[in-house]
Amino acid sequence: MGRAFEFRKARKMKRWSAMSKAFTRIGKDIVMAVKEGGPDPDANSRLRAVIQNAKSVNMPKDTIDRAIKRASDKSQGDYKEVVFEGYAPHGIAILVETATDNNTRTVANVRACFNKCDGSMGVSGSVVFMFDHSCNFRIHAEGLDPEELELEFIDFGAEEVFADDDGILIYAPFESFGAIQSELESREIEILSSGFEYIPQVTKSLSAEEIVDVEKLLERLEEDDDVQNVYHTMEESSEE
Repeated sequence: MGRAFEFRKARKMKRWSAMSKAFTRIGKDIVMAVKEGGPDPDANSRLRAVIQNAKSVNMPKDTIDRAIKRASDKSQGDYKEVVFEGYAPHGIAILVETATDNNTRTVANVRACFNKCDGSMGVSGSVVFMFDHSCNFRIHAEGLDPEELELEFIDFGAEEVFADDDGILIYAPFESFGAIQSELESREIEILSSGFEYIPQVTKSLSAEEIVDVEKLLERLEEDDDVQNVYHTMEESSEE
């Protein structure tokens, strides 16, 4: 198996697990998708993907519909996606994905997290080159063979296809998202969820004491309401 498999195995259920936080994140994704492409999922591929993700974390349909309606209101402010970069203690590179309606506030909060945990916030481009920006899709495994699927989807950009307890995962470069989404839909293969992740090219092993130092920063960042995801180059255990 490749890096995407090991990355997914290590992160599974570790973060993104709090239901209330997941709903908040998806609510912002709905706003951004509607503002970008309109409220009709049939005409807005990004919104279709967000709705699939909402269903995957059991967000009620009426909650999804209300979020789309609110996002369609001209008085609803928009969120901007901003990625911050920096270092945790012990040389661990950090990427922080945010969705914010007030960049000044978000910059100040993220910087405070780094400073309070002995980290340092960097400039744009300072660590992002250490990660591969990937897209992923989860589909039902029934009736499908991962190895055959990988061969069939190589032409659409797929790099890794593997099964886990919850279905089959397809990983590809960020720019392949649209082609793979279109092909899955044209084959009427149900997409359970999809998204984007930054996968570290190389990870660094730390001592137990050093891990605690890094975890303090990760937890503080993830508690911030503007933060969507946090990625890092620290080697993680794949144990549940």
